[in-house]
Amino acid sequence: MQMKSNIFLIGFMGAGKSTIARTMRDLYGMSLIEMDEQIEAQESRSISQIFAESGEAYFRSLETALLEGLEQTGNAVVSCGGGAAMRDENVAAMHRSGKIVYLSAAPETIYERVKDFHTRPLLEGHMNVAYIENLMAVRLPHYLKAADFTVETDGRSAEEICAGIVEKMRCDCY
Repeated sequence: MQMKSNIFLIGFMGAGKSTIARTMRDLYGMSLIEMDEQIEAQESRSISQIFAESGEAYFRSLETALLEGLEQTGNAVVSCGGGAAMRDENVAAMHRSGKIVYLSAAPETIYERVKDFHTRPLLEGHMNVAYIENLMAVRLPHYLKAADFTVETDGRSAEEICAGIVEKMRCDCY
């Protein structure tokens, strides 16, 4: 399957963006762009190091530059960082070159998926459902405003989720 436009996966950390992006690549032959990995490679340091050494604002500017650079790309699935949709310029860049899909998951699901990892700077020292729920509440209006459509990830296989995304893209029924 060849997509004319890109698919941008947004949502909270642990919602399944990376898993769904890899599955879209494998099932449909799309190019995969993992934003955090690309930024880490470009900067030669981890996201945690970027946050600690240069700050969140600097990191967010790197996200914007990456998204703006994708405007001439097609048939790519992009796993966006959890905060990418918080900036209007990022959302505008995504809309110019594709469709934005919000992957949603319950706070409890998020916690179960991320609790054993220490690669999430915003959760370090706050690894609990209540904190995740509060941060998700702040981000939810941005995700919903940015998204062309929403896909629930709780209790569904990656293949089911991908098939749903492709169907909505094909019929423009979102």
